[in-house]
Amino acid sequence: MGNKIEISGLEVHYGGKPALNRVSFDVHENEILGIIGPAQSGKTTLLKVINRTLEFVPEATLNGTVKLDGVDISTVSDVYGLRRRIGMVLPLPVGLPLSIYDNVAFAPRAAGIRSKSQLDELVERCLQQAALWDEVEDRLDTLGTKLSGGQQQRLTIARALSHEPEVLCLDEFSIAIDPVTTMRIEEVLKTLRKEMTILLVTNLVQQAKRLATRTAFFLNGDLIEIDSTDVIFSDTPTQQATYDYVNGTFG
Repeated sequence: MGNKIEISGLEVHYGGKPALNRVSFDVHENEILGIIGPAQSGKTTLLKVINRTLEFVPEATLNGTVKLDGVDISTVSDVYGLRRRIGMVLPLPVGLPLSIYDNVAFAPRAAGIRSKSQLDELVERCLQQAALWDEVEDRLDTLGTKLSGGQQQRLTIARALSHEPEVLCLDEFSIAIDPVTTMRIEEVLKTLRKEMTILLVTNLVQQAKRLATRTAFFLNGDLIEIDSTDVIFSDTPTQQATYDYVNGTFG
């Protein structure tokens, strides 16, 4: 299995305060990489670096390299194109003030797709993948902002999938979703892994245990350990701090 993302010597500071400390690791193609650790560990910062939304934070400074398919992302001139390749789902839903249909069709239209049949097929597929289609198929013209919080989060996932990304970054996607819906989306993610690479930031360590191929444990901006999920959640991970965290000693 090849590397989709290569991270080397990554350092991030916010106004002089360190957020990531010389982090280096690779993300394999078509894996779900679980990223766990307590608050202020640098997990969300890592995702922002990968899809270059850290650039929206004026006080942030960055050193080190992140490569996507062997290309340093800092050298990519088409940033919007890069972000289409690297989808992002934030902890709380951010719906566009548009219909459900137009929320999902927005990015494909911006990319030049005009065929109604093509858009119809894409919207249905993305809503199916986000486990939302059955609940909204007869009201696609309803404002997306009228949906419940959990439905809006699934709409956000559908919108991220509409870019047909190569990498999907999920930052606490289940924070506003009930457990039943969370489990439905987890099943979807297992299927999506065949089509894309998934980075899953979660504070629910059992979610990482259920989904992740490998898991990375971060603490205070340091990458403490990265290994197969079976090893990270075993009785003998390399680092004692890993064992303590996944077993709830702190967090």
